[in-house]
Amino acid sequence: MHNYKELILWQKSIALVSEVYKATATFPDCERFNLISQINRAAVSIPSNIAEGAGRNSDKEFVQFLAIAHASTYEVETQLIISKNLGYLSEEDLEGLLDKLEELQKINYIFQQKLLLKVKNLTTNI
Repeated sequence: MHNYKELILWQKSIALVSEVYKATATFPDCERFNLISQINRAAVSIPSNIAEGAGRNSDKEFVQFLAIAHASTYEVETQLIISKNLGYLSEEDLEGLLDKLEELQKINYIFQQKLLLKVKNLTTNI
């Protein structure tokens, strides 16, 4: 098991959630149960899946949850682009959030590869 609170990936994803919530707070009320809700839930699922995976019994299971978190970054990215296209986000705000999402995607991918290598090495040494 991993201490998820020490993972930079989790820490940065927690920070992203706050920024996403601030951004969606400016959206029109008519989006409260649509885009706002969907974007916020997808953003929250990133650190939540990292934490849940860290609590699993194996690195292989952890990688599965990291993959779900990774996919959620693309979900948030898509929804933010839609929000910008609808005029709810400025280009500057969108780019800032997309930069943070891209950083999370890279960190997550590298972390997954390291864990998979560890799993592979463990199974070959048995």
